[in-house]
Amino acid sequence: MSGFIAITIAWGIKILGALAIYIIGKWAAKLLTNLFRKMLERSNTDVTLVKFLGDLVYFGLIVLVVIAALGTLGVNTTSFAAIIGAAGLAVGLALQGNIANFGAGVVLLFLRPFKVGDFVEAGGAVGVVDAIGIFNTTFKTGDNRVIIVPNSNIIGGNITNYSREAIRRIDLVIGVGYEDDLKLVKSTLEEILNNHPKVLKDPAPAVALAELADSSVNFNVRPWVKSEDYWGVRSELLETIKTTFDEKGINIPYPQMDVHVDQKAA
Repeated sequence: MSGFIAITIAWGIKILGALAIYIIGKWAAKLLTNLFRKMLERSNTDVTLVKFLGDLVYFGLIVLVVIAALGTLGVNTTSFAAIIGAAGLAVGLALQGNIANFGAGVVLLFLRPFKVGDFVEAGGAVGVVDAIGIFNTTFKTGDNRVIIVPNSNIIGGNITNYSREAIRRIDLVIGVGYEDDLKLVKSTLEEILNNHPKVLKDPAPAVALAELADSSVNFNVRPWVKSEDYWGVRSELLETIKTTFDEKGINIPYPQMDVHVDQKAA
């Protein structure tokens, strides 16, 4: 009986010790995780990354606390750690695609080639960035479609951010007929640009002869606008150029072929 009591007391002490380690360890894990999150927030780290890394740190600390508590009970923690490691390796191999997306997501959140609200072209998608997640990024298109792209696809290709700079240049190529007055054409285009309220004065818009093409004389028309005005101004300029050219009798040619029949040969 005395031996049973001794064993019971010994195991009772071990269980109490394990519970104490778990309770104190869990409290310490929460405290350290909160400190870690606050440190990331002070460094202006993205909210998504703060939450994910905080959860990852907390999970890792809890695993260490559980191993320490089991060690107090006399469990062979070396074997336990080996089992966890093997399980982690198996899960890692099964989810290696997601791991690649996670790594790419961390790179996106740290390097920040774009932010929510930017209009970008990346990973085969073109649209406004709606959300940047750990595994994928969500885009919204102009016709309100939602495109979800794995982060590894974005990091593995070119990223074009149309919203990053405050101003953008509109590049238009306007063709006129060979019989048209080139000085009139150039002055008309310059007048259209100078009169548009959303075309910036600095940098100044430019109009220059580009090439003598097969069926037209082409001008480069390059005004600068605010990035958010790009598409609206581009459409308005094209409409104004067409109507103004019609009023002034300036031709906008289209590809054509003239066929001459030799009557003598016929």
